[in-house]
Amino acid sequence: MEGPDDPSLEQAADAAPDRPSGGDSPLSIFLRFLRIGAIAWGGPAAQTEILYRECVEQERWVTPSSFRKTLAVYQVLPGPEVTELCIYFGRIRAGRLGGLLGGLGFVLPGFLLMLALSVAYVEWGLDDRYESFFAGMKAAVGALVAIAVIRLGRRFLDDVPLFLIAAAAFGLTLGVGLSFVLVLLLSGIAYEVVRWSSGPDRGLSSFSPVGLVLIAAATGGAALLAEVFFEGLKAGLLTFGGAYTVIPFLQESVVDSKGWLTQSEFLDGLALGGILPAPLVIIATFVGYLTDGLAGALVMTFAIFLPAFLLPTFFHSHLVRISEHPRLEKFLHGVTAGVVGLIAAVVVLIVDDSVTGIATGVIAVVSFLLLFRIESRLTIPVVILGAGVAGSLLGLS
Repeated sequence: MEGPDDPSLEQAADAAPDRPSGGDSPLSIFLRFLRIGAIAWGGPAAQTEILYRECVEQERWVTPSSFRKTLAVYQVLPGPEVTELCIYFGRIRAGRLGGLLGGLGFVLPGFLLMLALSVAYVEWGLDDRYESFFAGMKAAVGALVAIAVIRLGRRFLDDVPLFLIAAAAFGLTLGVGLSFVLVLLLSGIAYEVVRWSSGPDRGLSSFSPVGLVLIAAATGGAALLAEVFFEGLKAGLLTFGGAYTVIPFLQESVVDSKGWLTQSEFLDGLALGGILPAPLVIIATFVGYLTDGLAGALVMTFAIFLPAFLLPTFFHSHLVRISEHPRLEKFLHGVTAGVVGLIAAVVVLIVDDSVTGIATGVIAVVSFLLLFRIESRLTIPVVILGAGVAGSLLGLS
């Protein structure tokens, strides 16, 4: 992602939180990102590359350095970063309405496809009819999430304390069964303490707005739809480090705590999400539908994407300052390291549930090698579908 930097574009991007820098209509923004959403196969890395090519190389809306800076902000803060980038670009081209419509356009194709698959899954009993196919896909899901752990680790675990915090989060989650809210809070505080003890800055910010959000996330609602909304909102607020971080949060809340889905159903939802042109958090649609039908799907999808829509639209400049605040930055880095450990623990649970014999083990290993070695937009959906076909041919159950 290299290219010449134009100071005028940099200044326009910096002005984005206050006023649009382009003359696009909100409708044109919606249609543009609807098209991007319809071809957004391959997970966050591939989707980011599509946005870079469209918004930087072709349209020159911002400079390469501004794109990287904005991406870095949304990678460390809550929400699926690619969706937030779409909202950000819509905002700088057509105002706040453009930002909302840009994000909606990007999410809509994946939402409609996942909703259709969720209806088919429940009404037609796809998991029973195509048991072998889903068994193969679930074996590949463990490989997909394991790749995410490796890539997130390379991106965020850039010193020894962060690596140790991730390892501790892994152990506390898998060995002790500690709530992920407490794991994240402890991770953030731990990294602050480490950096506080080794640097000149003696002020701690553990009970910052982020810390309060984590503590508030431990409370819940009463009515089913209210609970669905809260669980979606909680996941949306706590997806630090990218879309894959939603997996441990939803897995603990909807499988372990609430019992709305079985572990097998949750893995089916992850597999279906992996073959769609959508951010992985679109699994919220599947979870919501299995929990409370169409209303549940709409409510949970709305809730999990709500922070991603509100933050870039109304608080971008504040988010930039927060992400660059020296003390809060340490807390957020510690939280992100904790997330890596949480996802690693989820990989163990997924493998334990999906690898049931030699055949599923081979599918998982081959899927891992293909995902690790081949990076393209279609690698993830092709590998997952291929694993399903292999499961069918082998008659897995």
